[in-house]
Amino acid sequence: MKLKLFLDQFIRALIAVLMGLMVINVTWQVFSRYVLGDPSSFTDELSRYMMIWLGLAGAAYVSGKNGHLAIDIVPEKLKGKQLLYLQFFIHGLVVFFGLVIMIWGGGNLVYITQILQQKSATLQIPLSWIYGIVPISGVLVVYYHLFHIVQLIKNQE
Repeated sequence: MKLKLFLDQFIRALIAVLMGLMVINVTWQVFSRYVLGDPSSFTDELSRYMMIWLGLAGAAYVSGKNGHLAIDIVPEKLKGKQLLYLQFFIHGLVVFFGLVIMIWGGGNLVYITQILQQKSATLQIPLSWIYGIVPISGVLVVYYHLFHIVQLIKNQE
């Protein structure tokens, strides 16, 4: 439980910092373009990469709060064991997705871009740094959903 609370606070702080930096970055882009007449070359690429990090960190945070987007027509009609089994199934699918697509697939993406030494066009930073949020977010999503599964089990006892 302490780890979950720490992760929640850390991710919330990361999201707040990213949002603040994005506001500053985009404000500078608008100012340099319309006031100075010389648009900054790096701000477009930087805001794009911050949006990737913001979106994936936000997805992990929402998973931790069990507040992901869901169609709840079926769960509203179920009760008891059927609802419990559906919740286990949903959390299991998300864990599978996190393991296969985000951790394994994202890890391969990071590895390949690191081996190929690909860099961003304007900022010249390694793309593996940008893509690194995919497996990191995957680990967080898997952790959170396993936490939710354990909570479901504890609530049944």
